[in-house]
Amino acid sequence: MPKIKITFPDGTVKEFEQGNTPKQIAASIGKRLAADALAAKVNDKLWDLDRPVEQDSRLQILTWEQPEGRAVFRHSTAHILAHAIKRLYPDAKNTIGPSLEDGFYYDFDDLPISETDFPRIEEEMQKIVKENMPSKRRVVTIEDVKKLFPKNTYKTEMAKEFKDAGFELTVYYHGEDFWDLCEGPHLMNTGLVKAAKLMKLAGAYWRGDAKNKQLTRIYGTSFPTEKQLKEHLKMLEEAEKRDHRKIGKELDLFTFSELVGSGLPLWTPKGTLMRTLLDEFVWQLRKQRGYEKVTIPHITKKELYITSGHWAKYVNDLFKITTREGHEFAMKPMNCPHHTQIYAHLIRSYRDLPQRYAETTMVYRDEQTGELSGLSRVLCITQDDAHVFCRESQFKDEAFKIWDIINTFYGTFGFKLKVRLSLHDPSKFEKYIGTKEQWEFAENQLREMVKERKAEATEAVGEAAFYGPKLDFMAYDSLGRQWQVATIQADRNMPERFDLYCVNEKGEHERIVMIHAAIMGSIERFVSVLIEHTAGKFPLWLSPEQVRILTIADRFNDYAESVRKKLAEKEIRVTCDFRAETLNKKIREAELAKVNYILVVGEKEQNNKTINVRTRENEIIGEKNIEEFLKQLLTEVEGKK
Repeated sequence: MPKIKITFPDGTVKEFEQGNTPKQIAASIGKRLAADALAAKVNDKLWDLDRPVEQDSRLQILTWEQPEGRAVFRHSTAHILAHAIKRLYPDAKNTIGPSLEDGFYYDFDDLPISETDFPRIEEEMQKIVKENMPSKRRVVTIEDVKKLFPKNTYKTEMAKEFKDAGFELTVYYHGEDFWDLCEGPHLMNTGLVKAAKLMKLAGAYWRGDAKNKQLTRIYGTSFPTEKQLKEHLKMLEEAEKRDHRKIGKELDLFTFSELVGSGLPLWTPKGTLMRTLLDEFVWQLRKQRGYEKVTIPHITKKELYITSGHWAKYVNDLFKITTREGHEFAMKPMNCPHHTQIYAHLIRSYRDLPQRYAETTMVYRDEQTGELSGLSRVLCITQDDAHVFCRESQFKDEAFKIWDIINTFYGTFGFKLKVRLSLHDPSKFEKYIGTKEQWEFAENQLREMVKERKAEATEAVGEAAFYGPKLDFMAYDSLGRQWQVATIQADRNMPERFDLYCVNEKGEHERIVMIHAAIMGSIERFVSVLIEHTAGKFPLWLSPEQVRILTIADRFNDYAESVRKKLAEKEIRVTCDFRAETLNKKIREAELAKVNYILVVGEKEQNNKTINVRTRENEIIGEKNIEEFLKQLLTEVEGKK
């Protein structure tokens, strides 16, 4: 048999016989890798483990550790669900069943069920798993699809679209009674799905269009082991308790109004204080590294976004407003094109670079009402945005400065960070602007930076911005959930489009590079993540109410007020509870309000000029000197603990 060369992610190149499968190649590396393998990527394309590799290729074996491996696992589980539905409800028509970050869903037509039917469906899914049927791929024609799905117009509709777009039509099947039109890949057999659970029902319109028929959507999740499933369900239970919408209401941080509109949060004084403190923290970190503040308007002419390339990409996501004097205006969905014009209004010498602009401002993006969710997804996004205009020789140092800011900011809150190198998808190059050479240079540059930082990084094909690759920082919260937070984006296309340059040492126009950097990204979304990460128990420096003083009886109110004034003079956020309630009730309410320190004053404290200190965790610290306690508070605030 002829030999082919296989290049692995670490750059190693080995020879194998032509026609070897990824499973065989994995087995040649090690038994453990072969056992853990779920799917593969061949030349950046997802690939079945038993599908032969016929030519020199780049190969990556995907396991549960990679997001793409988990996606294949869960998409295969969606097929098992559809198979179970076909057995139990033969008249139901399956449509699409993609994977999600933590699970999957499948949409069905003609499926009149309720969540009380889930145990029966899960039992049938378990039977399919125990049958351990191999999952097979087959290339088909339109005529084949019509024969395989004679009563399912959804499948024939999709097949025609795929064919017209030039895609190869494939179906996957297990056993004799289940076929599905699918691009794949899939697990090699159904027996690998050891633990699956159906979570909820929902309605969903075909194609997401309310003009189409409403389908029945079944959400579920799956794992390789029962233990992992139980841990996940326990995490979901805890996450429900920490839901930022629930805690935000309890702590009076933000609200929504039907009169204002969905996706448009209104921040209370407490919530606004938190936003301000977070923004000031980011600004101080930037100020130390030479950033300057700028300000731009909230609307712009269409022509700005045509030049930048955003109009063509995001025209359906813009809030457009009426024309004025022959020009069409839009609410700004991003700030970067505006900042280019601040840079471009003067001729810049190389001595003026880098130019570092920072601005916290709102942008506006049109989202479907059903996609809005508390602070996580809103119509008005407050970005702590920054753009650096620098020479190519300065790019790495500037990017590392941003990286340092990100590490400091998220480290303050105890988030663990990993890096995702978000790359373009070579198979869909029409989605991007710039040349292939520019993309190759920019992506390799970011790879080298990751290597220099000795960072743990994964590569994600197709996650780049349309104008350039980026370093996305993934934060892991206290429940182990992953969130995309900060980003560093390399952009050489906008400087080209707007003709941004500096005058170099030779008096020549030298093209510059632009760096996009957001630390929180969206303040709204970051606050939602922070609330759930901390369960609303914010560090002292960030808490809207840091101290609450409780009196045992009215006759100690004057003393409590004198303590409050002493703390307030040093800008400690402190309140007094003088209500005629029992002390235990007042303590409990202060704990529920997540107040960091609860001070109790009575006759003993008044006589001794002291306070009795306890925490929101019901830890009793005991009697303390006021000055000593105040010093402790200021140290804690200063250290952002």
